[in-house]
Amino acid sequence: MENTTHEAAAAGMSKNARYYALFILTIVYAFNFIDRQILVILQEAIKKDLGLSDTQLGLLSGFSFAIFYTVLGLPIARLADRHNRRTIIAIALTVWSGMTALSGMAQNYIQLLLARMGVGVGEAGGSPPAHSMISDMFAANRRSTALAVYSAGLYLGIFIGYASGGYLQEAYNWRTTFLMVGIPGIILAVILQLTVKEPLRGMQAGEKPYSIMDTLRFLIKLRSFPFIAFGCAMSAFVSYGTSNFMPSFMVRYHGINPSEIGLMLGAITGIGGMIGTFLGGSLTDRFGEKDPRWYLWLPGLTAVTAIPLALVAYHVQDKYVMLGTYFIVVILSTLYLAPSIAVTHRLVNPRMRAMSSAVLFFVLNLIGLGLGPVVVGAISDFELARTGEDGLRTALTIGTCLALVKGYLFWQGGRRLKDDLQN
Repeated sequence: MENTTHEAAAAGMSKNARYYALFILTIVYAFNFIDRQILVILQEAIKKDLGLSDTQLGLLSGFSFAIFYTVLGLPIARLADRHNRRTIIAIALTVWSGMTALSGMAQNYIQLLLARMGVGVGEAGGSPPAHSMISDMFAANRRSTALAVYSAGLYLGIFIGYASGGYLQEAYNWRTTFLMVGIPGIILAVILQLTVKEPLRGMQAGEKPYSIMDTLRFLIKLRSFPFIAFGCAMSAFVSYGTSNFMPSFMVRYHGINPSEIGLMLGAITGIGGMIGTFLGGSLTDRFGEKDPRWYLWLPGLTAVTAIPLALVAYHVQDKYVMLGTYFIVVILSTLYLAPSIAVTHRLVNPRMRAMSSAVLFFVLNLIGLGLGPVVVGAISDFELARTGEDGLRTALTIGTCLALVKGYLFWQGGRRLKDDLQN
């Protein structure tokens, strides 16, 4: 749908201003995942303190957050296609950072559940407006790389969240940790609002934005989009379902203490995720220039390749072999996000970009984040009740094998992509 010769200068920003904006947006995205994932490293301490089950932990890190994050993403994206995107992101950042700090004041499960719902409400306003801004700042042949830089903030946030969370938990406690990671986000929101310029949109400002239903009807007509959306959803299902329980797995099966887990998983997930995301963006921009189907085929191929390595990580007795193979799994499992967003934005009109991202993330998070941790936690509890032994390893094994579905969906989406781009 887009003229690939469109120059990023049309955004009305200098080169330095565009790169600065991308940098700040990436840091904001890192805070998105610091505040989201800090719960994961703290969950064993929270479980003992509040007397929770694995299913309840899955609800805290998954469904309770995802339901508000996904549902509110659509109307917020609608606002982002009409109004100032920078301001929307700044307000959202303030909300989710404040609710993260409030999580540390929770005295019981219900209060903590409500606080995590509040985090989801705020974070719903983060990515769709940012995706739209980045797509207006960078031309199509560089967009996947730019989105890969932004998406790397996800893994930077996980790295900081794991590393600082493990240390702060041991130095203080889980309540103080929530307070200490929530407050800096409010300061960042002020910096964003005062120093980042709102780019001009890719279409003339006077043209009427598309409604939610207009965008949905357009996306449904694309034969490749359902495979892109559900391929991303299965990617998130496997990733969230397994990674959210990795700290618990390392405690229960390898006896590693929380501060060590924070540093180990922070390095593995943070560095591995950034490598995978950069590779996903740069490789698909390179191969996709000759054949756009590689924007989806490469993530599908790496998803299937990661399965046997993940099974080794969950079943090997040596913790260093486990950590090494899991690092490779993280790289292979994170190639999908930047090319999926970039190719979706190529398929739609510029005024649909924020909404198309919201629809993509609606499916991704409702299925992936909403169900992944809950299903893995429920399987673990079921195995414990059935056998009397901890069932987390079995749950992780089953969750990992579902990556076969992800590989199939991306492959089928790639087969249909060329026709959609031409039409």
